[in-house]
Amino acid sequence: MSSRRRLLGAGLLATLVGLALTWRFGAAVAFTLALALPSTEPWTALLAAEAVRTEVTVGAGGRPLHADLYRPPRPRGALVLVHGLSPAGRRHPELMRLARLLARHGLLVLVPHLEGLAAFRLGGGEVDEIRAAIQYAARLGDRVGIVGLSFGAGPALLAAAGLPEVRLVGSFGGYADLRHVIAYISTGVHALGGRRYVQRQEEYNRWKLVALLAGFVEHDRDREGLAAIARRRLADPADPTTGLEGALGEAGQAVMALALNRREDLVTPLLTRLPSRALQALDRLSPLPAIHSLRGRLLIAHGTGDDSIPFTESLRLGQAAEGRARVVILETFHHTGPGGFWEATAQRALDGWRLLGLADELLAL
Repeated sequence: MSSRRRLLGAGLLATLVGLALTWRFGAAVAFTLALALPSTEPWTALLAAEAVRTEVTVGAGGRPLHADLYRPPRPRGALVLVHGLSPAGRRHPELMRLARLLARHGLLVLVPHLEGLAAFRLGGGEVDEIRAAIQYAARLGDRVGIVGLSFGAGPALLAAAGLPEVRLVGSFGGYADLRHVIAYISTGVHALGGRRYVQRQEEYNRWKLVALLAGFVEHDRDREGLAAIARRRLADPADPTTGLEGALGEAGQAVMALALNRREDLVTPLLTRLPSRALQALDRLSPLPAIHSLRGRLLIAHGTGDDSIPFTESLRLGQAAEGRARVVILETFHHTGPGGFWEATAQRALDGWRLLGLADELLAL
């Protein structure tokens, strides 16, 4: 065979391989590009039809649960997308972009608005609301999955536990044990497998923690006082709240002491000072024990630079899944999205490859 024929044969083989890979991974590549590089979204949008967003109401224990439904022309499955602590809730711009991208690639996406999480609260009622959303989505498609983001991932995992119809569960930037998250927010320290990590903490997160813990305090005066402190400090971290703090009772003071603590050795003693109701809620809302009850495939992703929830929490979830999870730790991503820039091209490429594998499994629902 002449060298020319060999070159032509190699070129044809390469073309066929390229076409096969495009057919197999084209959707995942387009999704990954649009997610990691928003500037490419207008180009990747040309490859798929745009989804239609409508408002729907889901019945959740006799109460209406408002949600957005993103419907593609030919849905292949239904996915519930759970937001984190955000006043915008289901209408957070990045969440809406993610829902739109998922729907563009054939998934019917239901995004419920969880009033508790929108108010920086985590009381447990979210679990029942999310379970109602799952049941609603299951009636719309023969395959259903759920993805929880940030602090919404814990309730999402708890809601999916024990439901055989849920074939895929995702935790992106989520947590395993809320006690570990509290220790991280207050000190920047987290550990796993004998390895200790220390990361710089954002003061903003301390006020998110106050808002989160306020709902577990029984006394009205302390609960309302803590909520007021959190609202003011989240709006303006420099806003002086000394008067409100001084008016707090024992339970409120315990919450403030924990949130403002910076010493690793004081975390456990300060936790024990919290009201018993708060400690019970922290255990009840920590999804680690529920992992064995998940019936579907588990997808887990986390950025190492996350300053709200440490990435070791996602590693814990992966360990508890005992081989049933794909765990992706991204070096160049922040809490639940890409950072401002990627420090190294090689690391960016590696993260892109990891994200591509995750996207491929997610879109295969």
